[in-house]
Amino acid sequence: MTTLPTFYLSHGGGPWPWMREQSGSAYDQLDAALRDLPRQAGGKPQAILVVTAHWEGRAFLVSAAPRPPMLYDYGGFPPHTYQIQYPAPGSPALAARVAQLLGTRAALDHERGLDHGTFSAMYPAFPEADVPIVQLSLRQGLDPAEHLAAGHLLRPLRDEGVLIVGSGLSYHNLRAFNAAGAEASRVFDAWLRETMAAAPAERTARLLAWESAPAARLAHPREEHLLPLMVAVGAAEDSAAQVVYHEDRFMGALAVSSFMLA
Repeated sequence: MTTLPTFYLSHGGGPWPWMREQSGSAYDQLDAALRDLPRQAGGKPQAILVVTAHWEGRAFLVSAAPRPPMLYDYGGFPPHTYQIQYPAPGSPALAARVAQLLGTRAALDHERGLDHGTFSAMYPAFPEADVPIVQLSLRQGLDPAEHLAAGHLLRPLRDEGVLIVGSGLSYHNLRAFNAAGAEASRVFDAWLRETMAAAPAERTARLLAWESAPAARLAHPREEHLLPLMVAVGAAEDSAAQVVYHEDRFMGALAVSSFMLA
């Protein structure tokens, strides 16, 4: 079986795929990049493991519901966005496999629903909702080394037909999610793209020390939207990375990027 790549996706804001009338062309570049994801991945995977920025636990939590409900983890959006359905099945078998690989640091959650970091990214890529999805939480403390190590442990999934996707956002300062954040996002994104292009050992060292990057804490006052990258990199640490999405005018002003490791 082919070894699948891993991805780190900037997943956009809220339930954007269902707000095209309100947002106009604002998400056209992100939408096109996500629609191209199956081709980049080499076809439809058997299942997807989404490391979501919107879930944290004392352990790494793994969603194990066979039919995960929807989790509308946002506020202030139009009423219809609280009726969205993305009926991708879960996979208790994959959830158990993920927990097995992670060992004592993981626990199953049989009730967790799909959050918007998952369904807003997966809907453009797999609109038929016919690929089983399991979600993996971040672990409290948000230690980059721990999340890289979790990626190492999950590496075998890439040879088992499972696409590992880290879903976050390469710039996530909601207090400056507009022109006020433009310079910080540009500076940090340039550092991140340079880091991801580096040789594997240097890339890992730079990511572990990400807080020393220029504008790091202006781009990520809290790093939960960056940490899914660590898992994606850990699961493909010897692989080259490439930018699969980048724009400098996200939300009118911000620089954001997504990456594939293969």
